Amino acid sequence: MVVTERVALADFVGESMLLLGAGPTVLLQLALPGVGYGVAEHSTTLQRPLDRLRTTMTYVYAVTLGTDEERRAVVRLVNRVHVPVRSERYNAFDPDLQLWVAATLYRNGADMYERFFGVLSDADAERLYQESAVYGTALQVKPDMWPADRAAFDVYWDKMIASVEVDDQVRAYVRALLSGGDAPLPALMPVQRFVTTGLLPPRLRDEFALPWSPRDQRRFDALMRLLPPVYRLVPRTVRQLPSRYYLWDMRRRLTKHKHLI
Repeated sequence: MVVTERVALADFVGESMLLLGAGPTVLLQLALPGVGYGVAEHSTTLQRPLDRLRTTMTYVYAVTLGTDEERRAVVRLVNRVHVPVRSERYNAFDPDLQLWVAATLYRNGADMYERFFGVLSDADAERLYQESAVYGTALQVKPDMWPADRAAFDVYWDKMIASVEVDDQVRAYVRALLSGGDAPLPALMPVQRFVTTGLLPPRLRDEFALPWSPRDQRRFDALMRLLPPVYRLVPRTVRQLPSRYYLWDMRRRLTKHKHLI
């Protein structure tokens, strides 16, 4: 199936099925040592997974769907949080690390969108790719660091996937993360773990030592055939409730803590 209608960034980012790709996006980020060490040693994700999800999605929605003032405010807050995230091995302000984080947000978002809605036209795909640079350029990534087009991005992506290595510290952190940490709904973790593992590139599954069998692949393929047509039956206003909620929550918090911005 090919998407024939013009797709706007708000349609792309606002779809709640993108949250299904949050797990593999995080793991791809952690696979780069500088990101992995920083998260493993500083993040509160294991203790407060929903807060961490809220923080990430607030940033994504602010820089893509928010006003210029909201974008600047959220970026200032993110930079403030990043100040202590540094050591001899990593620095949260490193633009190369931020480029990789931005690349995972774009790549998994595009992958999930096409899984659920079909292949985008070249014009839509390229426009959304160029607009997605904001994930990195809103922080310390220089515009010329974002690969010039999707072909250049694919070269960068394949090079990164082939080169990233996961050590025991990050692997242990990921095992704890996929076990649920202090998640409020632990019964859902097996499903999230299964989907996360299925969406990862095979090499990354091996790096994280995540078991995956031919039977798992068949079950995953069946799930990905079932979910998209069911999801598309849901009205768009309902599908985009999470993005509207996070934007509302961001605006409420910015108003409440305006003195901190």
